[in-house]
Amino acid sequence: MKNMWLSLLFFCYTASIAQTLDALRPMAQKICDANYNMDFEPLADLTYPPLVTELGGREKFLEKVDLDYQNDEFRKRIQLETPALKFAEIKKIDGASYCVITYYNPIRYFIEKKLDAMTGPQKAAELKIIEQATFAVYEPARNTINVKRHSTLVAIADATTQNQWRFINFDDTAQREWSAQHLNENIKKQLGL
Repeated sequence: MKNMWLSLLFFCYTASIAQTLDALRPMAQKICDANYNMDFEPLADLTYPPLVTELGGREKFLEKVDLDYQNDEFRKRIQLETPALKFAEIKKIDGASYCVITYYNPIRYFIEKKLDAMTGPQKAAELKIIEQATFAVYEPARNTINVKRHSTLVAIADATTQNQWRFINFDDTAQREWSAQHLNENIKKQLGL
């Protein structure tokens, strides 16, 4: 009888985790698809609401993301259409659910003005730091910079999201800085950030 109760408890526990991961996976894929396709409206919907508000609201957020991808200096394109997402354990912290998602996410910057042999590698070194990349190289024949990086999303389901998964994208400097200021030390420690 004891084994039956333990089995039932284990089944319920794994079923609840599976349901949560089952809800998280398609949402994470949606945010990756939106980034790949440069479809920014869904990004605003899928980004953690307090972050969007603090960055100036939906319209300012959309303008910022658009400028992050294309401006007078460059056009940025993600190279992998369907990245292999790795989900950490879902953690309940202070009444909210969190999950760290990591994936390989290379990008290419198409530079608008031709860079010379000296400024090309300098710009690649700059982007390597900005993107927290493992590799960035200037390709003079294409006038592009190829950046190899691993991306991190933090998924959050709490009262501000009506317990629906929403994301903080650590590729974005402003979102990373917002997280450093607004996620408490306990959350950062438990998530390994």
